[in-house]
Amino acid sequence: MKKILENIKILDFTHVWYGPYTTMMLAELGAEVTKVEPPWGTIGRMGPGELHHGTSTTFYALNLNKKGISMDLKNPEVKEMIKELVKQSDVVIQNFAPGTMERLGLGYDVLKEWNPKIIYAALSGFGQTGPYSRYGSYAVIAEAISGHTYSTGKGINIDHPPVTMAGAMGDLGPAMYAAFSIMAAIRYRDQTGEGQMIDCAQIDTMVAFNCCASVAYDLIGESPIQRRAQRPRDPQRIWGVLPVKDGWIQIAGERGKAIENLKQELGVDEVNKDLVLEKIKDMTKMEAFKWLADLGFPCAPIYEAYEAMSDPHLEARDMWVEVEHKVAGKYMIPNFPVKFSKSPGEVNRAAPMLGEHTRMVLKEKLGKTDEELDALEKQGAIVQWKG
Repeated sequence: MKKILENIKILDFTHVWYGPYTTMMLAELGAEVTKVEPPWGTIGRMGPGELHHGTSTTFYALNLNKKGISMDLKNPEVKEMIKELVKQSDVVIQNFAPGTMERLGLGYDVLKEWNPKIIYAALSGFGQTGPYSRYGSYAVIAEAISGHTYSTGKGINIDHPPVTMAGAMGDLGPAMYAAFSIMAAIRYRDQTGEGQMIDCAQIDTMVAFNCCASVAYDLIGESPIQRRAQRPRDPQRIWGVLPVKDGWIQIAGERGKAIENLKQELGVDEVNKDLVLEKIKDMTKMEAFKWLADLGFPCAPIYEAYEAMSDPHLEARDMWVEVEHKVAGKYMIPNFPVKFSKSPGEVNRAAPMLGEHTRMVLKEKLGKTDEELDALEKQGAIVQWKG
């Protein structure tokens, strides 16, 4: 079956979470992604995340469907090979600190001379321009400056200090924008024949995600968090995180029909949170979820991430697939989450070993001979995984 991006070739210079998640989404839609790492490997191989067979678990999660090559970008012969690879590519993506690719002689101004149709995506914390552009950033920095860290803490109670968001959303959220923007640039090039540079900053995208809070402030002139504190929620509302026998469930929303169903179920004229708490206290979270969902309440069991791997609904939606890694063996990974009727995304390859495909890529794309590759390996210009 034809894939949406199967004829798109991406040269991937990214590391850690932000960039790799971007390119993995594109790879799952069929793009040919060639991940370029230094001879010692990207820092993402060492963390964050627990090490398993010498590699971070996050690397296994964020680098599916990619070919891996390992090269010393400071080597003059490698520079010439990169030039030829860029000429054959549709997209180059990197998330180094601003100025790094330029110092390597691989900035956009150089690459567009090699390939005028190239789409060059520069991912960073604070962007390529502006007074903060030279500052370092990670997910938590973008979450903090965009207001998410503050509001997460205040969501617990108004006197609570800021709380870091779970799940590195300051990386994964911006990655969604980056992938979307690359797709848009591909569409533009389809129409005009012109490539372009994309400057995607974590803080810009996280500010965009927090648009409801900033717009509310601008319209009303007060902090929406402070306004909510002045109008505390009725403690008897059937809403929020509720304890059950083996954990918690989350209820969100009080549909009128659900309230009427609950009254009938309990045989009472009025219902409140205490009545629900008494009813579900000896239920498991799946029992409480099923009972309330069948009454019409939007609700869910509160899982730790691994528990979702055995959820029957997610299994029915084919959300888990198994891949086999050269060293780590078989492991489960989320499938591409959006369902297409004609051109579905697909996970078909585990994360690459360091330099797993170096010789194959350089032979197929650049016509390098074994003798040439042997010489490059001997001088440390390239690395090939030996198995």
